[in-house]
Amino acid sequence: MNIEKKENGNEITLMLMGRLDTTTAPQLEAEINASLDGAQQMILDFQDLEYLSSAGLRVLLSAHKTFMKRGSGQLRIRNVNETIHEVFEVTGFLDILNIEE
Repeated sequence: MNIEKKENGNEITLMLMGRLDTTTAPQLEAEINASLDGAQQMILDFQDLEYLSSAGLRVLLSAHKTFMKRGSGQLRIRNVNETIHEVFEVTGFLDILNIEE
């Protein structure tokens, strides 16, 4: 998986390309953790993400909880393809995460 990072003030966008699975989830987790300081908005752009495993879901849930504990800022996910949207729907993550249609 490749991650491209764009910063715009206190908004950080991480564009994910490839597969978010057991092998690549630690890479995303490290990038999110490194980007948290000073980020009011974090956007995860899934336009080029092909696959999402349970390990990837764990990283997303952890990042969401971190933002909730801080009491400020927001994690948003955008450009979700049909396959990954179905994963979010089946697992109930549509009700937990802020997923932009």
